[in-house]
Amino acid sequence: MSALALVTTGLVAPAVDTPPPAHADTLICDQYGSTTIGGRYVVMNNRWGSSATQCINVTGSGFRIQTQQGSTSGGAPLSYPAIYLGCHYGNCSPGTNLPRQLSRIGNAPSSISYTYVGGSTFNASYDIWLDPTAKPTGVNQMELMIWFNRTGGVQPIGGRVGTTSIGGRGWEVWQGNNGGNDVVSYVAQSSIASWSFNVMDFVNDVDSRTRVDRSWYLTSVQAGFEPWSGGVGLAVNSFSANVN
Repeated sequence: MSALALVTTGLVAPAVDTPPPAHADTLICDQYGSTTIGGRYVVMNNRWGSSATQCINVTGSGFRIQTQQGSTSGGAPLSYPAIYLGCHYGNCSPGTNLPRQLSRIGNAPSSISYTYVGGSTFNASYDIWLDPTAKPTGVNQMELMIWFNRTGGVQPIGGRVGTTSIGGRGWEVWQGNNGGNDVVSYVAQSSIASWSFNVMDFVNDVDSRTRVDRSWYLTSVQAGFEPWSGGVGLAVNSFSANVN
């Protein structure tokens, strides 16, 4: 959101509060269409698993799924509409300092707020992408997924390997490979609508479980939805992330 500007002209007139201009929502229906918001984040439609129409309505702070005409009963989801900081297939958010080596990151605070709707099969997932090289294009070798919510019996790739506690919350831990990259998924034991946390808490847990080490690079952090059917009305109300 734009900061409110106060303007004065000498001593001729007192300062007048001028409201910021209204944000005109942007509708994206192109398969891989995207736009930027807030001067620092990218919002993408990312309909990678279906030829059916999907449209997202992008607001000044997030997005809402406006149209979803696809449906699948199993296997991969239809899409991953999301908002992100960093680089995704060469499309980097404005002014980002990613990719960045993990050894050069102190903390990475992030905050997310979701709106959920009934009658749909989906997960609400926060993705963290890592690679042994500073790779802003193509597929990274490690994907961390934080599942804030899931409906319709969907489950992560691979198998459940245990439980853990991160950020004061309990998580199921799943590990697998989707044929293109390794995946470690953290599934919330109960639905989470909003949360502020440190991304590095999850990265450090993956470091202790896998071949990832501090020489690897963080490429992007992303928050969105994977729908299998339905999904109209699902929304990211707000998202923020910093890599310090």
